[in-house]
Amino acid sequence: MIRGTARTPRPVDPDAIWALLADPRHIPAWAPAFAVAITGSEQQGWQAVKDGRGFALRVACARGQRTVDYLREIAPGREGGAYLRVLARPGGGSVIVMTLPFIPGTDRETVTATLRAELAALARLAAPPECRYLGNLADVFPAIRRHA
Repeated sequence: MIRGTARTPRPVDPDAIWALLADPRHIPAWAPAFAVAITGSEQQGWQAVKDGRGFALRVACARGQRTVDYLREIAPGREGGAYLRVLARPGGGSVIVMTLPFIPGTDRETVTATLRAELAALARLAAPPECRYLGNLADVFPAIRRHA
C-alpha cells in the first residue's frame, strides 16, 4: 500500500472535504487517473469510466469518522480501491490521508506521483477561492510512505 497525506489551508473545514469526497461525481476533477466520468446515484449505484471502459464503483462512507472508500471489483469476488480519511487539524484546517493499493509490477514512482497530484488537486478543490493557490507541493505533502 502507498499512503499520502495533504494539509489544507486553515479555513477548510474537514466536514466540507468529507462531503466533497462522499459525492463521487467530483472524482474526475481531482483524480482523472482513476476515472474521467462518474454517473449514477447512491440508490442506483455508481458507474465510472476509465480508458473508455466502464466499471461499477461502490462508495462506502462514514460521516462520523469522515471516511470514504472508493471500491471496485479487482478480481472475481474481491474489491479494492482508494481509502480516504479526513482529520481535523489543531488550530483549524484539515489533513487528508489517502491509501492506494500497490500492485506488483507497477512503477512505484508513477503511483506515488499520481497520489501526490490527486491529493494536491483535492486540496485545491476543497479550499475556498482565496486559498486555491497552494504554492509549493512540498508544503502540501509532508509524507508519502509505503505501508506493507
